[in-house]
Amino acid sequence: MKKSFLLSIHSIAGLIAGVFILVLSVSGTLLIFHNEVDSLQKPAVGLNTKTAIPIDSYYRVIQHYYPNAEISSCQLPEYKSSPVSFFIYDSLFNSGKSVQEIFVDPVTVTVVGSRGGSDDIKNNFTGWLSKFHNSFHAGKKGEWLLGVIAVLFVCSIITGIILYRGSIVAVLCFRKTVFQKGSFHQIIGVYALLFNLMIGITGFWMQRYVFKKDFYTNSNWVKTVKKSPGLFFSFDSAYQDIQKQHPDFTGYVIYFAQSAKSKTAVYGSNKTNAFIHSKKFADVIALDSAGKITSTRFVNENAAADYYDIVNSQLHMGKYGGWFIKLLYGLFGISSALLSITGFSLWLKQKKRGIQ
Repeated sequence: MKKSFLLSIHSIAGLIAGVFILVLSVSGTLLIFHNEVDSLQKPAVGLNTKTAIPIDSYYRVIQHYYPNAEISSCQLPEYKSSPVSFFIYDSLFNSGKSVQEIFVDPVTVTVVGSRGGSDDIKNNFTGWLSKFHNSFHAGKKGEWLLGVIAVLFVCSIITGIILYRGSIVAVLCFRKTVFQKGSFHQIIGVYALLFNLMIGITGFWMQRYVFKKDFYTNSNWVKTVKKSPGLFFSFDSAYQDIQKQHPDFTGYVIYFAQSAKSKTAVYGSNKTNAFIHSKKFADVIALDSAGKITSTRFVNENAAADYYDIVNSQLHMGKYGGWFIKLLYGLFGISSALLSITGFSLWLKQKKRGIQ
């Protein structure tokens, strides 16, 4: 394959995807610190020293304040100084078309604030940013565009590897011949090569559904708000039973049953799970209307495709480690933006030379 042809593919793919890669790089880097940034927009609450999780009390408080709401789920705080989040659909908020997050103080068991969903940039910046990163706030068109960008990004990286394969070792060995004016794009590309290749491939894998036939099927589904019933059982007691039967399991997200025939799902993780598994959604335990465990789906029991999806998303979002991983992702995450800028700069210089 001729070098000029590869260079054309590399340049075209980079130019088309460049602006999008720039904004995705910046937004993705910020989302690495999602919890830290989001905590700035959550109300302050007392330090929770309780060992039990009084979901029954929280649920009744939400029903008291929002009697006609559909209570969808509850997310338990990761820190002792954070509020409990309930996600509801209320006809009094945007006609029930948008989710609303309600904050409950775990110490006083009172509602201490609320905010809109991913369209509320003023009060829910990380939610807005997540939706922007996942679809540019453009619905299915944005999701499709994101899939195409992922393909172009991977294509530009692979062609870059082929084009500059002879310089990779030289850059890694810090040879002076490589570190010259105008080689910044090449240097960044080499040092961040594995990271960007991983981000590109995992990003494509997450968006692969946009290239399937089902994605283009029109859906006439419209969200209708139905007032949630009271809890069909004592969740507090049911959770104690869960801990007795599965002592290593910790719940983080609860999806409430909306009828006696449906199931309440408790998502979380086991202490025995590997570091690469999702902390909030690796494992799930389903409860019936009597609070009895009807089924479990632990991470290692997943089908291979589902298991790889969990690991893939963890790799893409950098949620499998502490501050070291976050800082590492933050540092390398900016490299994609720099590649877009330096690549465009090189293209402009080459174009000017061609004109001259």
